[in-house]
Amino acid sequence: MKTGFGEFFAKARRDRVGLSLREFCSRHGFDAGNISKLERGRLAVPQAREVLERYAKALCIEAGSDDWYQFFDLAAAEHGKIPADLLNDDEVREKLPVLFRTLRGDRVTKEQMEGLIDLIRRA
Repeated sequence: MKTGFGEFFAKARRDRVGLSLREFCSRHGFDAGNISKLERGRLAVPQAREVLERYAKALCIEAGSDDWYQFFDLAAAEHGKIPADLLNDDEVREKLPVLFRTLRGDRVTKEQMEGLIDLIRRA
């Protein structure tokens, strides 16, 4: 079964770069077997930032773009982690418990919800 990250990776390779799996790997020095497994969700998504950045560059994903953030967010989510850039923001980190409770369907105060909405609007 494909993963969100793997699907995103394969779509970017096909649509952005327009290369077959073998051509893509040959051009960028990647192992075709491993990239195939990664795209199909059979290989764990790398955690090393350097590896992910190398993949993003090969996929022509511009740093700071929406696709850049989606790429790294999907990679973090595959490991059950919150993206590092969010954890480094004190205001975001403070609001995470409210978000978690909301996602679980738990009750939060009106003030907590308004604070979370305000943070999202400013993002």
